Amino acid sequence: MKILITGGAGFIGSYLAERCLESGHRVTILDNLSTGSLDNLTPLYKYGEAFSFVKGSIEEADLVKELVQAHDRVYHLAAVVGVKRVLAEPLATVLEGLRGTDHVLEAADEAQVPTLVASTSEVYGRALDYLDPDGKRRLSEESVLVLGPPSRHRWLYAITKLAKEAMVIAYHRQKGSPFVVARFFNTVGPRQSPAYGMVIPNLVQAALSNRPLPVYGTGRQKRSFLHVKDAVEAIYKLLLDDIPPPWGEIFNIGNPQEVSILELAQRIIKLTNSSSSIELIPYEVSYGPGFEDMQRRTPDIQKTVEWLNWSPKYELEQILQETITYVISRE
Repeated sequence: MKILITGGAGFIGSYLAERCLESGHRVTILDNLSTGSLDNLTPLYKYGEAFSFVKGSIEEADLVKELVQAHDRVYHLAAVVGVKRVLAEPLATVLEGLRGTDHVLEAADEAQVPTLVASTSEVYGRALDYLDPDGKRRLSEESVLVLGPPSRHRWLYAITKLAKEAMVIAYHRQKGSPFVVARFFNTVGPRQSPAYGMVIPNLVQAALSNRPLPVYGTGRQKRSFLHVKDAVEAIYKLLLDDIPPPWGEIFNIGNPQEVSILELAQRIIKLTNSSSSIELIPYEVSYGPGFEDMQRRTPDIQKTVEWLNWSPKYELEQILQETITYVISRE
């Protein structure tokens, strides 16, 4: 098949492109390189004419329409990424997210091209903080969402992603469009850039330099981490495996194994044999006043596991070791 990946020069997109090419598909990447990197595309050129790169934006409606109509499947991954960039560019976060997604979905609906739209666990907001004080439940696709007001920095990103999900559902319900949503939880691994506040590459870089590892807040907040190859396998199956069409559905793409950020930092120090200490930093020092964080964000992946016959294969230790090896190789 001919696969179009918007945002394909980014972290997840470049791995997805490689997975598709390895399986004999043809891949076109559309990316404006605002956060993606040409370095991520280097492994793809060995596939010759099966791979092509188009530098452009999802806000270019005519370009998007032309590309969508020429392909059999669309993975819409393009978005503003990283906490720091979201805080620095709130208007771009909203406008690029909504206008660009509207262009992609309108073109895909017109051509009836099956399309996956990437979303994020940020849409759950503070759900577990309020609904799960005993720690026994996880976030499912049907969980109640608990978002803060848009006047608070963090919620602009979550609200934008939720609006994109709503667009997918509306297209499917009203027009039968073959669209599906993937909600990513902390996807990590080699090639992930530390430039936009991504926690593991930042901690690894600090540890390898024997600098204090920055941990925000108390460090007791818990997260779950999914290897990028596990994430890619799930979304590959959603559009390209021979399974019943999941149109109009939302799928959590994550790993339910939790770790506190403080423990994560300690494990990285140990794995790197670092002499680093851990520095606790108040949120307002790095992100300014009004920033909010959640204490837990743990996925229920039962729906994804059952629908796709998929489950995460990589343990956290392996993820950390691969990331450390990659960062060392880049120095």
